[in-house]
Amino acid sequence: QVQLVESGGGLVQLGGSLRLSCAASGSFFRINNMGWYRQAQGKRPELVASITTGSMTNYADSVKGRFTISRDNAKNTVYLQMNSLKPEDTAVYYCNTEPATIVEYYTGMPYWGKGTLVTVSK
Repeated sequence: QVQLVESGGGLVQLGGSLRLSCAASGSFFRINNMGWYRQAQGKRPELVASITTGSMTNYADSVKGRFTISRDNAKNTVYLQMNSLKPEDTAVYYCNTEPATIVEYYTGMPYWGKGTLVTVSK
């Protein structure tokens, strides 16, 4: 059964750095592009970074030059290095396939992990 576990979030000051990790269970990881998404309070989720199976990357304009996505297929893990953090980066961060197509086995509903909260203070 698919499981995504995000970690590494926390409280950081303006300009600080964090490294998020997402451990994936299941054989889907190595054959899928992966992405980091975030949802700020009261806003719609957005894709901030993605990485293909061949490790080609793409970033939202708002994080380009500050965030770096990477993956370790041997560990079924995708990372997000976040530097020069800003208050507007405050959100719950999730990883998923890109596009996000995983569904719950029994319900058929879209599957998301619990996410990890990143809070950037001024």
